[in-house]
Amino acid sequence: MKKRQLGTSDLHISELSLGCMSLPLNLSEAKEIIYAAIDAGINYFDTADLYDRGENEKNVGIALKKHRQHIYLASKVGNRWEEGKDGWKWDASPDYINAAIRDSLRRLQTDYLDLYQLHGGTTDDNLEEVIDTFESLKKEGLIREYGISSIRPNVFVPFLQKSNAVSNMMQFNIFDERASEFFEVIEKTDASVVTRGSIAKGLLTNEWRQRLGSYMGYEKSTAEEILQKIEQQYSDVHAAALAFNLQYHTIASTLIGARTITQLEQNLDAYEKAQTLHNITDIHNWTKTERYTEHR
Repeated sequence: MKKRQLGTSDLHISELSLGCMSLPLNLSEAKEIIYAAIDAGINYFDTADLYDRGENEKNVGIALKKHRQHIYLASKVGNRWEEGKDGWKWDASPDYINAAIRDSLRRLQTDYLDLYQLHGGTTDDNLEEVIDTFESLKKEGLIREYGISSIRPNVFVPFLQKSNAVSNMMQFNIFDERASEFFEVIEKTDASVVTRGSIAKGLLTNEWRQRLGSYMGYEKSTAEEILQKIEQQYSDVHAAALAFNLQYHTIASTLIGARTITQLEQNLDAYEKAQTLHNITDIHNWTKTERYTEHR
């Protein structure tokens, strides 16, 4: 599997990476998916302390422990579970970040993270404090690099411009190209994009007829028309969706999730086929480009 540099860091991550949020809670099933991903050349695994109240990190840590030196491990911080409650609150304070990284490291059974990401962010955050905290964690050796996971330009643009962050995780796919408006801005900060939502909850796969519905402002009939065109021109909708994302050099990796080994294999097969697709930019002629203006 091909690798790409994450920002200007020393991390060269696989073009296809595994988003661990979708992994089953059953450890044996999760291990099977993770090990198959490693065998296929995936070397970048993304989780968060939010997922399953930390249980996701625990399973990922157990599964990756013996492979730790050969993979890149990323997690996120900022969404704080409230004791005795079902929900969480936003907390980007230095005290919480410093405590949360140590909890994540313990659950992941590792001494450091390759990438630590602010899991969202608000315009009320003291970005200088947040950045200083991440920089301190680097100096301590607890993290190698840091980034952000945000779709809000009034948050991620100043964060990237004021820091040494190497990445932003953003939703991006054929039906949701909003992030591309900021690719140039992001690239000028020496950061990369890692995409999530890359197959639009399964709509951009070869099983799209079973999942067809309205999505991101597209009515069902319009989405169907676009998917039919993609299928007719490229034969494989799933492969076209991955190729569409990977055509951008600003994108270091496109994140895929898998609840079953079959889903992982489908993504891997689509990635291989994506290497053979050409003129993928034709898809732009069939879709509309939304903007982030409502967030400014």
